[in-house]
Amino acid sequence: MPAIALRSGTIDYTDTEAAADAAPGPARETLVLVPGLGFDESVWQPVVDRLRTDFRVLVPVLPIGGHRRPMDPGADLSAQGVAALLAEFLDRLDLREVTLVQNDAGIAQLLVGVQDERIARLVLASCEALDNYPPGFQGKTLHAASRIPGALRLLLQSFRSPFLAGMQTSLGGMAARPIPHELVLRWYGPLLGDPAIRRDLTAFLRGTRKDTYLRAAERLRTFDRPALVVWGAQDRMMPPATGRRLAGLLPRGEYVEIPDSRTLISLDNPEALCEALRRFITAHPAPVRRGTA
Repeated sequence: MPAIALRSGTIDYTDTEAAADAAPGPARETLVLVPGLGFDESVWQPVVDRLRTDFRVLVPVLPIGGHRRPMDPGADLSAQGVAALLAEFLDRLDLREVTLVQNDAGIAQLLVGVQDERIARLVLASCEALDNYPPGFQGKTLHAASRIPGALRLLLQSFRSPFLAGMQTSLGGMAARPIPHELVLRWYGPLLGDPAIRRDLTAFLRGTRKDTYLRAAERLRTFDRPALVVWGAQDRMMPPATGRRLAGLLPRGEYVEIPDSRTLISLDNPEALCEALRRFITAHPAPVRRGTA
């Protein structure tokens, strides 16, 4: 798995063009799929498998809990700081006219009007937005635990139990069907085993203001490129009403609900999500590549 050194530390990422089975050929449209809080690249694998034949697909593992490499002590790991790392990732790999896709966390929104020159299309999929932060019971519990010494570590121990992890008030509430426990242990293994990874997640939770996405919403009103808001129709943590409001803010925003899905659309209904992405990209061809600073 390739890695790249950024100013706050090194992150892992996957890139279908770097894979051993990557087929040579002309340059293809680039999709960057961003995992949410506590997830690694595997949460996007069902989507990557379906899109890799037609697109270059990259998945950066940002330092918000699913990462394996601790960031430098004192790094800015607020949501805006992590968004700056995402922008640096796009710059360092010289990715242009990107279709940027975010699920669960709201990080990608924070590039709009700040460092969005490399984005041709924006896709926000069942994610934190507007006043829905921290989102749901799960998000509020995490944020509360991050402020009490030792509480976050204790809370995370629950993911060792298939029963507790599968509860509707825990990870089980983010998917429409049971999540294999081996995936849960893969995602949360770094947080369970490495105090420095927990330190990074704590810094993210404590450093992100409650009004972060309300302030970002004002910049979304100025985004002049195609945007797709795609939401799980059964999402409880990120209610579809939030998605509809979000789409209404974007000047070129479109809204699609994915059936039989909650927050983790990539696991619940990857076929429908990929169909929506393909249709959106085809309907909005990327312009001639712009130069970047």
